[in-house]
Amino acid sequence: MQLSERLSAIADMVTSGNYLVDVGCDHGYLPIDLARSGKVPSAIAMDVRPGPLAHAKENIAAHQLCDRIETRLSDGLEKLEKSDMISNQGAKWTLVIAGMGGPLMERILEDGKNVREYFSEMILQPQSDIPHFRTYIRSAGWEIVEEKMIFEDGKYYPMMKVMKADVSSMPEYTPEEGYGKLLLEQKHPVLKQYLEREWKIHEKIVDQLQKQDTETAKSRLGEVEHEMTVIRKALERF
Repeated sequence: MQLSERLSAIADMVTSGNYLVDVGCDHGYLPIDLARSGKVPSAIAMDVRPGPLAHAKENIAAHQLCDRIETRLSDGLEKLEKSDMISNQGAKWTLVIAGMGGPLMERILEDGKNVREYFSEMILQPQSDIPHFRTYIRSAGWEIVEEKMIFEDGKYYPMMKVMKADVSSMPEYTPEEGYGKLLLEQKHPVLKQYLEREWKIHEKIVDQLQKQDTETAKSRLGEVEHEMTVIRKALERF
């Protein structure tokens, strides 16, 4: 079993020796890979969908990892208990949530506040509303300490490692840092590719809106031009 480039990048961000909780585990490939390699001693794989979770169970059994990976049918962190995380004194835990929309991930993290604070790190890969999600993470008392961006099968996948931090004295993100402050500092080539694509898409939208003489089109034109200003500022970092 070989992980996709996206899942492999997520696996690389997990701290070795940590216990793992994978929310939205799909077929269980990530916890299987991390347990097989010995990077995590054990894992809890959870999914809200019975079908994929059943496949995860089959895959875990096929790799003879039933003693190290537990599966749970769970809406987000609903079936994770504090007792799961404090049973091994001194153990550190990593939470992975990947491949979901930003608003859904935010809801999962908010609903799971009672256990969220027991994680030493979270590896998060939102698929939408990413600038807002970055702002939410900081407002919740976590700071992004590592970022990656992968282009695979025609899609862009930003991912981040976050850890608890005193964010009260940290400056707010600038608009262009909504695309990833650390990615911009790295001058990450995949982010540059993404921004250049977004610029071209926005240029076409502007061209279409300028041909329409309606108040709605004029309002939308202003929004798109503002978005282009942010994209330009981000590209200037390169």
